[in-house]
Parts: sequence; C-alpha cells; structure tokens
Amino acid sequence: MRRWGTERVVGLHDPQVNEHHLESTGLPADSRLRLLSFNIQVGISTERYRHYLTRGWQHLLPHPGRADNLQKIGNLLGDFDLVALQEADGGSLRSGYINQVEHLAHLGAFPYWYQQLNRNLGRLAQHSNGVLSRLRPWAIEDHPLPGPKGRGAILVRFGEGPEALVVVMMHLALGARARSLQLAYIRDLIGDYKHQVLMGDMNTHASDLLQNSPLRDLGLLAPQLEATFPSWRPQRCLDHILLSPTLTLEKVEVLAQPISDHLPVAVEIRLPGSLTADALPALSPAPRGSLE
Repeated sequence: MRRWGTERVVGLHDPQVNEHHLESTGLPADSRLRLLSFNIQVGISTERYRHYLTRGWQHLLPHPGRADNLQKIGNLLGDFDLVALQEADGGSLRSGYINQVEHLAHLGAFPYWYQQLNRNLGRLAQHSNGVLSRLRPWAIEDHPLPGPKGRGAILVRFGEGPEALVVVMMHLALGARARSLQLAYIRDLIGDYKHQVLMGDMNTHASDLLQNSPLRDLGLLAPQLEATFPSWRPQRCLDHILLSPTLTLEKVEVLAQPISDHLPVAVEIRLPGSLTADALPALSPAPRGSLE
C-alpha cells in the first residue's frame, strides 16, 4: 500500500468501469456537457463553525449519518455528465472502508470513475480526489502537485491532438506560494490544448487566479463569482470551474445544497463543432482497454 511519505510519480491510468451503467454513456445530442465541482468533506455535514469542533472526530471515525449524507450527494450528482470531487475518502476506517468515489459513481449511475489517492494514512484515512464521467476518457493522468505533499490534480482528456478537450480537476494548497507553484505546473500541462476546463477547490478567488497567477495568459473565463464557503453562510468564492473561451457557456449556478462545508458549483457548456460526436467520434465511448 502506498504511504504518504512514498514518492509519487505521474501516472497514466484507465478509468474504473461500472459495467451496468454503460448505457449512460455518450455525448448528448445537443453537444452540451453538464459539469459539477464539489468538495464533499468526506461526507461530513457541517452546518455551523462549531461543527468543526463538535463533529471533527468524524474525520477519524465512522458515523452512521455519513451514509445518508452520501446518498444526498449521489442524488445530486446524477444530473451531471462530468463531476470533480475533492476531499473524498478512498476506503478507510472513517468511511466504513467504503471508497466514496466508487460509491458515488454507483449512486449517480456513472459508468466511468477514477480515484486519486493523495495522502495515504492506511486504515485511518485515504485522502482523495475523484472524477465521475458519462463519457469514456481517452486518457486519465494522475499528477502529484508541487509544494507540500498531499495535493494532486487529475487530467482527463477527451480526443487527441490540440483539438482535444482537456479537463483538469484539482484541490489546491492553502498557501499562496505553494498554490502558485501548483498553478504553474497545471499551466504547463494544458498550454498546448485549445479547449480547456479547470475544476476544483482552488482555495482562492477568481480574480487572483485570472489576474495574478500563472494562468493569467490563457484567457480563461470564470463564469461564477458567487461565494461557495462556508456553505451555511457563503462569504468566500473558493470553488471554480474555469473555461477557455472556445467553450460556450450556457448556464452557471452555485447550488444551494449545504451538504458539505462547501457548496457545489455547476456549469453547463456547449462544445464547439470540432468536439461534437459527428466531427470527433472519439468523444463517444471507446472500447474498454483502448487506453492501454
């Protein structure tokens, strides 16, 4: 088993496949994609600042209410095509040894999922990011991020070459210096792609990301500026879905779902003609094993 102190390397992976949900695959006929980013706080319901103290033990030990909260999250995720999860548990004591990414993939009827393990504390905690998708990715790359250990990004690519759609899902550091290093790394990953989406808990405001970070030369758009944290009285906009200008924004919303200490961010986009199912069949489900 990998441990937190073990050196992680970039890896290319196949998605995990839920065979009985494969009928949910494929690009929608209108070439729209519904995206969601959600920091789920390992399924803990936090409704007041004092709950960080009174419910903090749930970060270490199981709690029967977690299953109900995950069911609520699963019901929400079912309305989307591509989901980025932060602060999921990969299957440890505190989650009842349930891989929360896999569990939510089943609850939301997603055929493809991937769990990125960032801090492996063995039986105590499996700190993870996750991706759930109704489209089969052409490639999934697991990237440990620079700075303090325990942060990662998942790069998901649909299609090939510069016209591919590249989506990076992340949970960035709290400190500005480490976050800048991480964004510079991500900038290098996506710079050669025309169609870009960045999703996740970025721990800073959109103006900082677009004007003062290594992303500033990409021309990315931040369609939502509403606060997402804390969920019971939102004051800070920390969760984002950033888009390249080649992707048409149809709808954006911060969902009033105080299930976690963060609110989920939802975006609906229309893909350009070069990424429609007819022009680029690669976006439709590929045969299993095609990434190997």
